[in-house]
Amino acid sequence: MSDESRSKDVEKPTKPERRKRKPQGSKGEPDVTAHPTPIRISSRTRTALILVLIVALAYVVYRVPDVLAMTVGGIALALILSFPVAFFSRFMPRGLAILFSFLLVVGLVVLAVLYLVPLVVEQFVALIGAVPGIVSTVEQYLQDALNFLQNRGLLPTNPDQLVSRIRDNLTSAAQTVAGSVLSGAFGIVYSTFGFAVTFFGVVFVGAYLLVDVRRMKAAFLRTAPRGYRHDAKTLWEAFGYSLSKYLGGLALILAIQGAVSAVGLFLLGVPYALVLGVVVSIMAVIPYLGAWISGILAVIVALTVSPTTALLTALLFLGIQQLEGNFLTPKIQGDTLHVHPILVFLAVIIGGGLGGIPGVIVSVPTLAVLRVLFDFFRVRLKTDG
Repeated sequence: MSDESRSKDVEKPTKPERRKRKPQGSKGEPDVTAHPTPIRISSRTRTALILVLIVALAYVVYRVPDVLAMTVGGIALALILSFPVAFFSRFMPRGLAILFSFLLVVGLVVLAVLYLVPLVVEQFVALIGAVPGIVSTVEQYLQDALNFLQNRGLLPTNPDQLVSRIRDNLTSAAQTVAGSVLSGAFGIVYSTFGFAVTFFGVVFVGAYLLVDVRRMKAAFLRTAPRGYRHDAKTLWEAFGYSLSKYLGGLALILAIQGAVSAVGLFLLGVPYALVLGVVVSIMAVIPYLGAWISGILAVIVALTVSPTTALLTALLFLGIQQLEGNFLTPKIQGDTLHVHPILVFLAVIIGGGLGGIPGVIVSVPTLAVLRVLFDFFRVRLKTDG
């Protein structure tokens, strides 16, 4: 063998040397996950690191609460849009279905901002200005009712004193509402900017969740021990079904209730029908209590027209509640929660006591999550002996 051929054999890398070459990731990036060397830590150290991470995340959320709003809102938006995306995916690729669904949402928001919001704001301003007249009308009806009771010996106190006390309370409440509206008007520029940023964040998070849902599901399954991956897949699907079914159905039910209320009040001749319809949609987020609150407000406004209109308004809202309870919810949401109504009511009360209005809003979705976890562990947790 010549010296030249020997030099070539020496320069040629052997197989072990080839294995020792630095692994390369995409675009020449080193793959830090290749052939890892274990770093042994105690369970106490691991627990401490997890606690530090939780505290750091809690501090970030405390300092920048919009991050939590964007994350939760994005998850909710992705769950709500999962139904139209699944529907449109039958006729087009999934990417186009996601794009079409988001364009549909953005288009509805733009139409609402251009046409619906100005009308609502105009009626809301008029309603605030009409509050003294509404209070006077309610006061007159209340005075007549109390006089009727006193004439029959059913009222132990003076009606004038009781009416005066109620008038003072209503006036104080009206002033508080007016002050809140005024202070909100001064901060409208900042609020609008903040809302725009939050809305963009929600759309951004929701879009990526829908696009990468399969990758996220695979990552979730990889975190589970190999023997429990089938159970982890079942838990993922149960969460997705319950929350998407509840949130998507809730959005549709709120829209239907608000539209039916606004149209019904308009046909009855009740003023500020559009604002009251919006109030119905907002308050319907609160199970049971929200419907009564919005119904009472509508009846009070209808009293400024006539007692007959107020009675018809009460009947209208009674019919809407029957429509929602006996048709809309069973058909749209089905038996999604599988939770007794008493537990739902208690969850709303507990959520309001712990977190105010935000606590009330998230109480039922939280109950749905807890129900899924309960059903999951109930059939899997076993005691020895």
